[in-house]
Amino acid sequence: MPRTVRLHRRRPRPSERLRALFAWDGPHRGRRLLALAAAVAVPAMAAPGEWPGFQLAAAQDRPMPFETPGESFPGSAFFYLEDLPPAPAGELDLSDNLPPPLETGAHSDALAAAGPAARSFVELGSGLDKARALQCMTMAIYYEAANEPTDGQRAVAQVILNRVAHPSYPNSVCGVVFQGSERRTGCQFSFTCDGALARQPARASWDRARSVAASALAGYVFKPVGLATHYHATYVLPYWASSLQNVGTIGLHTFYKWRGLAGRSDAFASRYRGGEPVAAPHPRSDVVTPDSAPDPVMLAQAYEAAKRKALAESAAYVPPPPTYSAAVQARGGDRTFTAENLPQASGLKAEFANSGRWIGDASQAPTRQ
Repeated sequence: MPRTVRLHRRRPRPSERLRALFAWDGPHRGRRLLALAAAVAVPAMAAPGEWPGFQLAAAQDRPMPFETPGESFPGSAFFYLEDLPPAPAGELDLSDNLPPPLETGAHSDALAAAGPAARSFVELGSGLDKARALQCMTMAIYYEAANEPTDGQRAVAQVILNRVAHPSYPNSVCGVVFQGSERRTGCQFSFTCDGALARQPARASWDRARSVAASALAGYVFKPVGLATHYHATYVLPYWASSLQNVGTIGLHTFYKWRGLAGRSDAFASRYRGGEPVAAPHPRSDVVTPDSAPDPVMLAQAYEAAKRKALAESAAYVPPPPTYSAAVQARGGDRTFTAENLPQASGLKAEFANSGRWIGDASQAPTRQ
């Protein structure tokens, strides 16, 4: 009996199907070209023009994107706290041969500390507060010290946090950074009022400044500058330099702390609570107030005057006498609670007779037998 042989067609592998799909010869060439054109056209049509790629955060005279109605969603502020995605090598500006980004965590300081160090910053508040604080700190580090060594950037960040902790300055990171920015000159940090914010940040420099900012806001303390609250470039000499105590120079910046009560560690006692304002300069104003650009010498004098007044008032303070009800007054009032008329116990030894009285009262000293 002849044997029947059944032949089965082998199913093509996925790689073979893919090669066949894009083979330009054969009976289905027209359909393949049409499918390829559709694959290219559909994503281009589906991507709205108003969805630009992530752009480097730049300083603008308006709220951050997630603070603008219609451009955010609940919780979007937290996405601004994440690290920026790495840019392609071709987009990095490495012309200034910057070091790699700073890693957050424990560090050891190579320089000697200039007196007592500040407390670690404790970042509180909402996700919006944290995003604003990071943005303001990054802007200050970048525009003030983009070309400084990493220690120079850490020192600038520490000065900002020292001011946040001092009652003479605003109690927020953005408040400190943009203090006086409504002025045309004389702002606390020159980049906030001299037009520097119009420059687009270089990506590599911005990333490094952002790493230093994140480390400082995470609690890292840069001890070499101690409790410094001021600095200036080495090629200038402000009038207030001789009135403050110099704590050292890092890169092109010289750092100072207050003398006297204003520079003591107990003066930096303000607790950060969040409440960050918008991360942008204040609107221009022709009204100049002392608070917009405070003089460092006058600030120290005002702090010391207020501190001495508070100490004098506390030393001279005499608490008012207590008031008692009529029944307590009838029993003797305050004398009832002074323990001056305790009942005498029988059988008490002479050396314990005056127990509880003042030692310095010689008339009540026990007599030796």
